[in-house]
Amino acid sequence: MSKKKTANRLFVLTQSYFREYLEDQRGMSPHTIRAYRDSLKLFFEFLSDRANRPIERLGLDDVTSEAVRSFLKHLESKRSNTPATRNSRLTALHSFCKYLTRNDLARAANYSQILALEFKRAPTTRATYLEPEEMSSVISQPDTRTALGVRDHAMLLFLYNSGARVAEALAVRPKDLRLTRPKQVRLYGKRRKERVVPLWDETATALRHLIDLQSCAPDDRLFRNNRGEPLTRNGVDYLLKKYVALASRKNPALRRVHVSPHVTRHSCAAGMLQGGNVLTAIRDHLGHTSVATTNRYLTTNLQMKTEALERFWKSAGLSPARKARWKPNPDLLTFLDSL
Repeated sequence: MSKKKTANRLFVLTQSYFREYLEDQRGMSPHTIRAYRDSLKLFFEFLSDRANRPIERLGLDDVTSEAVRSFLKHLESKRSNTPATRNSRLTALHSFCKYLTRNDLARAANYSQILALEFKRAPTTRATYLEPEEMSSVISQPDTRTALGVRDHAMLLFLYNSGARVAEALAVRPKDLRLTRPKQVRLYGKRRKERVVPLWDETATALRHLIDLQSCAPDDRLFRNNRGEPLTRNGVDYLLKKYVALASRKNPALRRVHVSPHVTRHSCAAGMLQGGNVLTAIRDHLGHTSVATTNRYLTTNLQMKTEALERFWKSAGLSPARKARWKPNPDLLTFLDSL
């Protein structure tokens, strides 16, 4: 097979991997598809530089385990990627090679070597979240006397109430909402999975006000910018940081928190955990595939760990008896003689 035909085969399989496999067969979310796209783009650019050939002249023979190992080293040494980022790139390459294995049997042994490459152990990071009173302070910041303030207040309430991923929240339309009892929203998560999440009365009222104000049609995106276009992930990030900065004027502790839209999701989970909800209920609320993912909030909730330690301390009978408070001796010489 000529080099040109091999290169064309790589292009054809890459295209079908995204269009037919990830989108149609697996139903991957747009966010996941973009992440995999970026990883493969970086990999092909690395191969092109390494082989000193343009990307369009790369072929399936260039996709080797040795090339992937070099690429992973390049990510950490040249691009200063963390082990977690390096692992996410390898996840994308594993997925791509699984597809290639089924569609290019001649090189199956080569792809299996790539699939055997292991992930690097990465330190577990503590999930960042805000306490309920901190979230309440942030949610109260928008000026609801303005149209944008009504939108922002409803959006912050919705994110905290639902624990939705930002992409899920931005995809919500009025037809997904039920604002009469039982008040709820239907969310579409990863791999097109649906889940129904209950809404607080306050959230339902704020959303109803927003719908009336914007004259939303059932199929319109609910959260839109001042031009009437759907809000973006960057837009939500900007607004959240803006209101956290305003809330930090009265609560300086917020200045030390790196806030992103995902923090509202963590805050929802931590609040539910503090409220006594079982992990399976929190898993279903957040749309986690496994309770093992939800379990991380048990290790990050400082308040619950503190309370548990205090209960253990008391039940063990280790609390010391209170001693009389020390008072200074007014007679300095007597004190010195007593030493």
